[in-house]
Amino acid sequence: MLVWLMVLLAALSALFYLMSGHLGDLSQMEGGEIAVLVVFGALALVYLVSLAGDYRGRALLAFRHAAIWIVLFFIVIAGYAFRQDLGHVAQRVGGELLPPGAPLPEASGELGERAVRLRKHPSGHFLARGTVNGAPMSLLVDTGASTVVLKPADAERAGIDLGALNFSTPVNTANGMAFAAPVRLRTLAIGDIVLDDVEALVSKPGTLNESLLGMSFLRRLRSYEFSGDFLTLRG
Repeated sequence: MLVWLMVLLAALSALFYLMSGHLGDLSQMEGGEIAVLVVFGALALVYLVSLAGDYRGRALLAFRHAAIWIVLFFIVIAGYAFRQDLGHVAQRVGGELLPPGAPLPEASGELGERAVRLRKHPSGHFLARGTVNGAPMSLLVDTGASTVVLKPADAERAGIDLGALNFSTPVNTANGMAFAAPVRLRTLAIGDIVLDDVEALVSKPGTLNESLLGMSFLRRLRSYEFSGDFLTLRG
């Protein structure tokens, strides 16, 4: 039995090196790698020797346990080999479980680029959950709005003094002409994308139901792309 278990260990070790791409001459291995193999082999040998007595006369049980370890070995190797793909799957599942508008990190191929993905709200619109001047809030993505527009309640949460504002800037809304006050936002963040000194407006009380994530934010991104039920922002 011990011989078969040692053969199994050798086969698994060889398979691991095959899948890891270490197919070169063993003489090219560094000292640290050789030491790890020696220590691992010694520990495995001691463990197998201890098992030999436990499985004496129970060959079927020994092979059953060996089969379980082989399956676990392949699961670990497969998980390591496809770790990036599994990461994308986890993000996609997370996007379905989290509320619409919650930003999910998105993989980016460019150095220094930050990207997030937003899932469409059941209403058919895209919401972005982020922070304005550090205050959490939700904004409706609106490419038709020239600037970010905050409703008064959200502006107050962001630390803006409504009493000091001058609502003299005319804006076109779905309900007709309205007036808003120009402001500069210290920071506006959607996930890992953070922009400083963002041009914005604060709507006059009673004229806006949702704060808008307009073009004063979107045009400063590297790109934004609508794809089915998702919106990807890259900054």
